[in-house]
Parts: sequence; C-alpha cells; structure tokens
Amino acid sequence: MSARTERRRRTQLRREGWARGQTRPLDIRQGDTVEVIAGRDKGKRGVVGRTLSDQQRVAVRGINIQKRHTKSGVKGNIQGGIIDFDGPVAYSNVMLVCNRCDHKTRIAHEVDENGRRSIVCKHCGERYVRTVL
Repeated sequence: MSARTERRRRTQLRREGWARGQTRPLDIRQGDTVEVIAGRDKGKRGVVGRTLSDQQRVAVRGINIQKRHTKSGVKGNIQGGIIDFDGPVAYSNVMLVCNRCDHKTRIAHEVDENGRRSIVCKHCGERYVRTVL
C-alpha cells in the first residue's frame, strides 16, 4: 500500500467518528447564525449559506473566503478571472448563536406537546426559533 493511500485511509477513519461513516444529521441549517470557535476566523459570526451533511461541513457567509481561478468559457458565456467564494468549515468548529440571548450556545432537543422536535438553548432555556428564508 502506498503512503498516499494509507494517509487517505487514516484520514477517512478519523472522519468517521461515532457515526461509523454514516451521515450524521446536522442541527445547524441554512439561515442560522453561527460563531466560529476554532481556526483562522475564530470569533467571527455569520449566516450559514449551505450545509454539506455528508462531509460534516457548513459554508458560512463571509467566513473562510477562498479564491478560485477560472478560465473563460469556449463560447464566451463564462467570464474568466478570480472568484471569491465561501469555503466550507467543519461542523465541529462552529456554534449556534441563540436568537434570544445572543450568546453562542450548546443545544438540547425537546419534544413539545404536539410531538414536534425542537431545539432549546442551554444558556437561557428558550426554544430556538428559526427565521424563514
């Protein structure tokens, strides 16, 4: 086995975690406000643009800005140049910001009287209400 293949296998095993390689449902969704707790952009807040549940990552607007160099299209319909985009951040490196107490917080799951699951802020104890996009 080559060194590259072995390194890739070890990385994949490390990413599996408790879910044994299965996709874990994310509690953070598109439109939620999060704060980065680790990495280059630590302490910054932003709104989640998209979630990548199979990779356990979220793309946050204004966080982890990356550049992509693109060629122009053959027919001229795609302009070439340098494009800035929001790169994905590991799900474990962001925390949800409560919309009531405005603190980054851990969350608990609760079932209400109608049988619907909801998220509860561990900081203030209030139910987390998602804004509709």
